[in-house]
Amino acid sequence: MHAEIKTYERQGFGAALELRAPAGLLIVDFVNGFADPAVFGGGNIPQAIDHTVALLAAARARGWAIAHSRIVYADDGADHNIFSLKVPGMLTLKEDDPRSAIVPQLAPLPGELVVRKTVPSAFFGTSLAAWLSQRGVQTLVVAGAVTSGCVRASVVDAMSHGFRPLVVADCVGDRAIAPHDASLFDMGQKYAAVMTRDIALAALEKVSNP
Repeated sequence: MHAEIKTYERQGFGAALELRAPAGLLIVDFVNGFADPAVFGGGNIPQAIDHTVALLAAARARGWAIAHSRIVYADDGADHNIFSLKVPGMLTLKEDDPRSAIVPQLAPLPGELVVRKTVPSAFFGTSLAAWLSQRGVQTLVVAGAVTSGCVRASVVDAMSHGFRPLVVADCVGDRAIAPHDASLFDMGQKYAAVMTRDIALAALEKVSNP
């Protein structure tokens, strides 16, 4: 692995990403189904949810724009797509199914956007980019599940839309640790800043109050 990291360094990957205010928070798919190892969960997702409670509280106290995403398919499955062909169980995530509901400890408050999606990225085919832009967001703090799937897809699209993604390493989780670790490394090399929660909050405080 050390030799591989040297290759990334030699080729110029992993440059520091300057954080800029104002910040926003995107919490990706922290819903009951992804919190349950018997459905779509497992790995370090429960710990990531626990860590995100304080992150969300800090974001609210600082007045950040806050968005949440859920996977929600039509009750009749009319929007069945390639994602649900690969993972048929996704079609069980309907508007009123408890598995599609955001976990109670991270339940949205009035004024926080809830994005409904049927693909991995919270940006694709949704109003999220425009909503964040209208609120002046420069740095998008990202938490959620799963690191190697919907989180990574959302981070790539956030960067593509011109936001500066900051992935909070202990507030994202995956059902398996190997893809979690690999995805954090990959995002840190190509698309985003990657920090643990407390370091991220301190860094953003410094940017907001230079």
